[in-house]
Amino acid sequence: MGAQPISSTFSLRETDRVLQSTAELAELEAVISEHSRFVFKVAYGVLHNAHDAEDVVQEVFLRVHRAGTKGVLDMRAWLARIAFRLAVDGLRKVRPDELGELDPASNAVNAEAVTIHRERVHQVRRLIAALPDELRHPLVLSAMEELSTRQIGEVLGISEAAVRGRIFRARQILKEKLAARSEVKP
Repeated sequence: MGAQPISSTFSLRETDRVLQSTAELAELEAVISEHSRFVFKVAYGVLHNAHDAEDVVQEVFLRVHRAGTKGVLDMRAWLARIAFRLAVDGLRKVRPDELGELDPASNAVNAEAVTIHRERVHQVRRLIAALPDELRHPLVLSAMEELSTRQIGEVLGISEAAVRGRIFRARQILKEKLAARSEVKP
């Protein structure tokens, strides 16, 4: 049995690398197609800016590509953690009081009703933005991103009980502030 020439051995190694990278790219494409919308929602929930949220999505999947997904037990929680942290870092670069526009998802023809709805949405968003980070972040991840308390705990590095308590306190504060504002306006 003769030895294989060096060039054919090299070709076999290169073929293995190409096949391995093809499989990795296919896995990455599957992760992107399944979770990109979710990652965008997490980033948008923190940043309130679609352009910045898209930048976060791209950065998340670049990091996933570099790190791979081996050993990841809960893909949604892991991606949410990365997106959340990148978005919070992005907030530090942007003015915290900057709020983007939100179009009402209403089919109402009445301009007055649309304006009232838009005002109410902006009011709620301002109240949420005014919450302390420790209360706002769990609330946003729960209500807008639909993460479980376990997943939110993993993202924020706190216990599930702490997550539930913070969400409860955030909702109570919002409820009280909205009630107070409703009483003031006729």
